[in-house]
Amino acid sequence: MSVIDPASLWAMSKKRGFHLGFVTYQWGKDWDLPTLSANCEKTGLLGVELRTQHAHGVETSLNATQRADVKKRFADSPVTCVGYGSNFEYHSPDPAKLRENIEQTKEYIKLCKDIGATGIKVKPNTLPAEVPREKTIAQIAASLDEVGKFAQDYGQLVRVEVHGPITAEIPNMKAIFDQVTEPNVKICWNSNPQDLSAPGLEENFNMVKKWIGDTVHVRGFNIDDYPYQELFNLFAGIKYNGWILLEASHEIPDRIAGMQEQLTLFHGMSM
Repeated sequence: MSVIDPASLWAMSKKRGFHLGFVTYQWGKDWDLPTLSANCEKTGLLGVELRTQHAHGVETSLNATQRADVKKRFADSPVTCVGYGSNFEYHSPDPAKLRENIEQTKEYIKLCKDIGATGIKVKPNTLPAEVPREKTIAQIAASLDEVGKFAQDYGQLVRVEVHGPITAEIPNMKAIFDQVTEPNVKICWNSNPQDLSAPGLEENFNMVKKWIGDTVHVRGFNIDDYPYQELFNLFAGIKYNGWILLEASHEIPDRIAGMQEQLTLFHGMSM
């Protein structure tokens, strides 16, 4: 497959309203920050969601000077620091564990502001079997409202990844967001197999589209049978103006070539 010049692809994406970026899981997990930034620039994936516990080392342990250095690195490059990909979750029936996740989210929201990002990714991971579903759903929604309200003071979005074996089911995400009131708490569509469950992709998409924010996760376009063309048509229908973030995990010999190939495939779809 021929690879189109990244600058040309970037110009095409701006016309379409949404463009392809990169999640460091797993292709970028072992790249330090200079390497990550350089590889995103080289391949034309000019937005990045920094994943926690990866080699780039952007964590709350950074001091003020180090945070300013991260912000400057992105400001001086064409690569946008879209946000931070955390593992914080709010479904635990243990009050101490729940509180720890909420308070740590707040610390990483401060980090997001300091490095020039615009939001933090969080997630539910399940609905515990030993707790009534409606109780956990209410708990997750209340937790999202708490961190969302905190994030407003820092100009940040809270991006809720559609994640987990039960919470990835779109009706359950809708049930959570039916109770969320903070306007900066948004859904990060995650391109899961559950999206295709009855009543189907379009109906599931429509169920939550009013809460979709500015980030979407996708896998490799040539290794996944997910109907990405149909998905992008749905996003075009709501005039989506955000990032499609490549979250590829399959092993390949050349990740740079793989990133370039994914960008070419992305722009080969009509949008």
